[in-house]
Amino acid sequence: MFTRRGFVRVAAGSVGSLALRPFGLLPALAQSGPEYRALVCIFLFGGNDSNNTIVPMDDASYKAYASIRGSLALSATELTPTVYSAANAPYAFHGKLAELASMFSSKELAVVANVGSLVQPVTRAQYQSQQAPVPLNLFSHSDQQLQWQTSVAQGNSPTGWAGRVADYIESQKINSSSFPVFFSVAGNALLGTGATTQQVAVAPGGTLQLSGFNSSAASKARLSSLNNLLKLDSGVSLAQAANNTLANSIGDATALGQALAKGTPLKTLFPATPLGQQLQQVAQIVQVAPYLGMNRQVFFCSLGGFDTHAGELEAHNTLYPELSQAVAAFYAATQELGVAQNVTTFTESDFSRTFQPTTTDGSDHAWGSHHLVAGGAVRGGQIYGAFPTFELGGPNDTDTRGRWIPTLSIDQYGATLASWFGVPDTALPTVFPNFPNFGSQKIGLF
Repeated sequence: MFTRRGFVRVAAGSVGSLALRPFGLLPALAQSGPEYRALVCIFLFGGNDSNNTIVPMDDASYKAYASIRGSLALSATELTPTVYSAANAPYAFHGKLAELASMFSSKELAVVANVGSLVQPVTRAQYQSQQAPVPLNLFSHSDQQLQWQTSVAQGNSPTGWAGRVADYIESQKINSSSFPVFFSVAGNALLGTGATTQQVAVAPGGTLQLSGFNSSAASKARLSSLNNLLKLDSGVSLAQAANNTLANSIGDATALGQALAKGTPLKTLFPATPLGQQLQQVAQIVQVAPYLGMNRQVFFCSLGGFDTHAGELEAHNTLYPELSQAVAAFYAATQELGVAQNVTTFTESDFSRTFQPTTTDGSDHAWGSHHLVAGGAVRGGQIYGAFPTFELGGPNDTDTRGRWIPTLSIDQYGATLASWFGVPDTALPTVFPNFPNFGSQKIGLF
C-alpha cells in the first residue's frame, strides 16, 4: 500500500521533477519584504578530503603536512599563493581553488575548521576507552550523509535540520505565500524534509509543467477536465489526498513558471558544469523571490565524486575547479542582483578523509573536516575553530591514521547558519536537539 508520502513521490513524476506538498495554491504575484535571506547548501558527496582544501603554511604545520601526507602532499606550485587569516596566520588553498582563495582574501569567504557529526564533545581518550557516546556507524557514507543533513548523530531522524527550519518559518508565517521554503536543484534531500513542510525539487533547466499539454483549444479543454476531476469528491480519502496533492502541485508549478518568466537574463556568466547550472538556477529563483512571496528560502545543490580511495589528486584537479568557479560565479550573481548580503552559501560533505594516504594515492573514510561559508554577510578571511594537530596518533586522532575528532559540531555549524537565517535562540534546540550539549555555543561567522 502506498503511504501518503508515497503518493507524493508518485505524483511528482507527473509535474516535471517538482516535488509535491499538501499546501494551497500560490497567489499569482506577491511582494516580499526587504528582509529576504537565503541559505544555499552545496553537498560534496563521497567525503571531500578537506586536508587538501586548505593547508596551514606556518613552517611546523607545513613540514608535518608534507611528511605525513606523502604522495598526497601538495607542493608550493600546486597551492595558491599564501593568504593570511585575520589572525595573520598563513594558509594556502588547493591550486585549483583559486577563486575561493581570492574570496577569502577579499573577506567574502570563511573556513570552519574540523567540524563534524557529534553527540557531545569527545576527546581521544574518551573515544578510545568508549567513555562517551559517538555518532552511529562512524565512517559510513550513508550514515554520515544523513547525520550531516539531520544533525542527529545518535540515530535516525525522519526530518532534516533545514526542514525543521522550514517548519519554523512557516509556523511564523514569515513568507507571504505557502510556497515551500526548501528548494532543491539536486533531487530530493533529507536535509529539507520537515515535520509539517515539504520541499520542491526541480532539475536545472527542466520543465515545470505537466507534459502532453499545449496552447491549442483541445489541449486546454483536456487540462481543464483534469483540474475538474481533481476537485471532485471521490469519497475515498486516500484517493482524495492524492488528488489534492497533485492539484496543489500543478498550481505551484504554474506559479513558479510564471515567476521565472518575469525574471531578466543574468549578466553573470556561469560555468557550463553541473554545479554551475544548479547555482545558476538558484540565482534565477532568488531573482524572482518577490513574485513568489518569499522572505526566506533554503536551496540544496550537490557535487559528487569525492570518494577518493585512489587517484585523489587527479580527481581533485577536476572537481575543485568546478566547485571554485561555480561558487565564485554565484557570488557574483548575488552582487549583480543586489542581494550578496542576503545570501549565504555553505558546504557539507559525508566526512573528511585520512591524513595518511592509501597505497593507491588516495585516502580512506575519516571524520572531522573543514568547510567553506561564503556571502556578503559572512565575516570572511578568517578560520573558525582550530585545525587538528598534524600528528598520527596525536591528540586529535581517533587511531593512528589521521582521522580527526571534530572540535566543532554540525549542531554548532547549522545553528549559526539558522540563527542568521532568522531562527531565534529559543527555537534552536528544537531544530538541533544536540545543540545544548555544546553549551549552545554558535560560531562567530556573522
